Amino acid sequence: MPTHTTTARPQTHDASVPLSVTARRHHDDSPEATALFERLVALDDGPERDAVRDELVALWLPMAHRIAGRFRDRGEAMEDLRQVAALGLVKAVDRFDPARGAFESYAVPTITGEVKRHFRDRMWALRVPRRVQDLRNRVRVARRDLLERPGTKEPTPAELAAHTGLTEEEVAAGLEALESFSTLSLDAELASGDDGYSLGDTLGESDSSFDVVVDREAAKNELRRLPERERAILYMRFFEDMTQSGIADRLGISQMHVSRLITRSCAQVRDEALGQFSRSRSTS
Repeated sequence: MPTHTTTARPQTHDASVPLSVTARRHHDDSPEATALFERLVALDDGPERDAVRDELVALWLPMAHRIAGRFRDRGEAMEDLRQVAALGLVKAVDRFDPARGAFESYAVPTITGEVKRHFRDRMWALRVPRRVQDLRNRVRVARRDLLERPGTKEPTPAELAAHTGLTEEEVAAGLEALESFSTLSLDAELASGDDGYSLGDTLGESDSSFDVVVDREAAKNELRRLPERERAILYMRFFEDMTQSGIADRLGISQMHVSRLITRSCAQVRDEALGQFSRSRSTS
């Protein structure tokens, strides 16, 4: 029986295709990548190291773009997500130690974490606690999974709780956060019968009268401890709005004496009131 022999045709590099493009066609764990990483860590800062670093980033950029694609349709432009993922890739290349294993095992969580951090820190109009953001993500994924089932209606909080293992209170917090990704202007009109009634109209304002009440209550006890003449002087000065000269004429003492008594009495009341405040804070 005749035999047929085949001769392996040697693979040649197409000179019209850049080496960096050819390298990107190899498997992620290709020897070229390993050699480049070993070369990178051996080089000092300079143009040669920058060139090797750029080559590695170009080699792994498709992987970064694939990771960015997992976060599409979440309110952020795909191009922006790719840029964030590329930034995570650059950080992974700079920090990777070839002696610790495969680059992909290190790069994937690094890039994914960078994208998630972008959503957490940049996409919320208001700073939301990390716990609430996690609840929002778990509820969002559970809601999506349940709605994918044929004939499924909008899941109830109880169904979401059963699917996620969360309590209904935690699900409620996650559902509320789903609607809180962006803010509502205080000038937004409310759905009411009053024209021009805005959200800002429902908010209260600080009332300085409360501070006056607190100060009066704090000073009340010490005022009662003052001698009768000092209490009378303070009353005439601050409640009857009399001048120091008028008080001196009424009491038959000098204006200088009235001034000293007012200064001493006010200092005594103030020190005692502040002391009470400090003591209350230390025991609370």
